[in-house]
Amino acid sequence: MKRVLIVGAGLSGAVLARKLAENNVASLVIDRNDFLGGLCHSRRDDETGVDMHVFGPHIFNTSNEAVWNFVQRFDRFYPWTNRVKASNSKGVFSFPINLHTINQLFGVNLNPEEARKFIDSKRDASISHPSNAEEKLLSLVGRDIYEVFFKGYTIKQWGVPPSDLPPDILKRIPVRFNYDDNYYFSRYQGFPMSGYTRWIGNMFQHPLIEVKLSTEHDVNMEDEFIHVFYSGPIDEYFNYSQGELGYRTVNFKLIRGRFEQQGCGCINYSDLSVPYTRSHEHNYFSPWETHEKSIVMQEFSSESTRSTPKIYPKCLRADMLVLDKYILMANVRENLSFIGRLGCYRYLDMQQCVEMSLNYADHWLSWYAGLTPVLERMPVQC
Repeated sequence: MKRVLIVGAGLSGAVLARKLAENNVASLVIDRNDFLGGLCHSRRDDETGVDMHVFGPHIFNTSNEAVWNFVQRFDRFYPWTNRVKASNSKGVFSFPINLHTINQLFGVNLNPEEARKFIDSKRDASISHPSNAEEKLLSLVGRDIYEVFFKGYTIKQWGVPPSDLPPDILKRIPVRFNYDDNYYFSRYQGFPMSGYTRWIGNMFQHPLIEVKLSTEHDVNMEDEFIHVFYSGPIDEYFNYSQGELGYRTVNFKLIRGRFEQQGCGCINYSDLSVPYTRSHEHNYFSPWETHEKSIVMQEFSSESTRSTPKIYPKCLRADMLVLDKYILMANVRENLSFIGRLGCYRYLDMQQCVEMSLNYADHWLSWYAGLTPVLERMPVQC
């Protein structure tokens, strides 16, 4: 049986491989790492026994019923509500911005209607079409909230001031005029109880899927397969021929100690005087377990190089011009597709990766069966 080649044993590759296998398409999945899961990889910390999210916290959340039903097939999910705090020189606040945050920051006691009018008075109404991330934030929340919660954090996260970032690099900035401190709007959220690596590994458990770790991709192997799905960096695939895309990476400092060192799963640090962007206590990410010790990870953001993990696509204007050239190169290849966060050069969350790979598998199966014209095929998910 002829097979497809999937480069990358992370979440996007796992979902794609499973969906194709369940439609009688065999695959070989390769990954240069010696572990499954990609950026979702988790492992037990030797000293504390805590299941640690190696590349930072991952809280699965979605409102898509089909996505939720799919992911639950491979492990039981423990429900969990993500309640983030923001720490700065003004205090420790509930985040995202909600009625409690507003009342605490400004020293007022407003009801929802009063708070709406108050924030409206703070917004910069002169900015109708924001040209950068700073203008977008000023138009949405005003200068006080921007300075306290977003300016320093954004500089640390992206390495440039918000005025240098495009407005769409920021996710939707919610302001809630009630006391809801749930970080997500999603209907479902939680953790796979066997850990992310085991959960993703269960997706690969199918007789039509072969996985080889510690295996580098080589273009010379592609002729053996009917199609190649590449989830690594798109600029790396093309040998950086059109230039390098910008990425941010993260480094972590691990602090082990007694249980409940910080009192919640995740705290954002928005002041520039604190060198890390956030800290996360991983005991909170497996609340069904009990451990004598705890582990906190402090997260430091920096520029990525060719030899460091690429975590966040920067997606600056110059990057998008380079990306357009790579997409043109990809579209020439009928048997090549790019998937996932790095392949598409998009800041995708887990639920988006699952949904896109499920949809993309359906699209490819239709195309391979001759039901979709070649011109309508999408070599790059985005």
